[in-house]
Amino acid sequence: TSIPPKEDTNEGVDAPQGMRLNKYIAHCGICSRRKAAEYIQEGLVTVNGKVINEIGHRVMEDDEVTFRGKVVKPETNKVYILLNKPKGFATTTSEGKGRTVMDLVANATSSRIKPIGRLGRNSTGLLLFTNDESVHEKFTNSKNGVARLFQVELDKNLKYEDLKQIKEGFKIDGKLISVLDISYIDGAPKNEIGLKIKNTGNSIIRTIFEHFKYDLIKVDCVMIAELTKKDIPRGHWKHLTEQEVNNLKML
Repeated sequence: TSIPPKEDTNEGVDAPQGMRLNKYIAHCGICSRRKAAEYIQEGLVTVNGKVINEIGHRVMEDDEVTFRGKVVKPETNKVYILLNKPKGFATTTSEGKGRTVMDLVANATSSRIKPIGRLGRNSTGLLLFTNDESVHEKFTNSKNGVARLFQVELDKNLKYEDLKQIKEGFKIDGKLISVLDISYIDGAPKNEIGLKIKNTGNSIIRTIFEHFKYDLIKVDCVMIAELTKKDIPRGHWKHLTEQEVNNLKML
């Protein structure tokens, strides 16, 4: 007897069984699968003119899908853009939030890209954008997320015993806080720290140091996986090379 393929193997709109509706919406570059599920349950999605509330509804190649009344189709062209974020820009795709990182990459592509993770408005450094939902999910998976390296400046020198405690892991309100690595920066004052974490938000950085009674002066993301700021001036962006994209997908 032959073993049937897994349900999601090479799943696409033109596959015999179609594509799950929440995955279809996510592949249109609108939002994550989880958020798509919420939109579907709220009745914001139709298939062939009929409101569908079932997340697992199968969309076939000839089906017409709308979101908030507009026809949507999956984007086949995958885009990966790396921005060196300056201060003063919020990491959000929402309008009405003042200057956002979307303003900085507005001319990079016509595809519906979104940032992976967050940098605070006054934080700087690398931020990756894509419309590739599989890469987005890889980065935001709390268990298997992708490492990011930050250079952090504190209001005072970091005591060695505090550095050691952060490196070993500690608890806040019963929750274990752990980092991949933390160290002083060679040749720099003891208030300048290198911190490697997998968490995609940078509020965790503030949480860590405030727990030990330090204030953040500066937060700069200098590496995402093996990607660096080389040849990307502050406020500028670049498209990832094919090799860089392949390296990310192999992590």
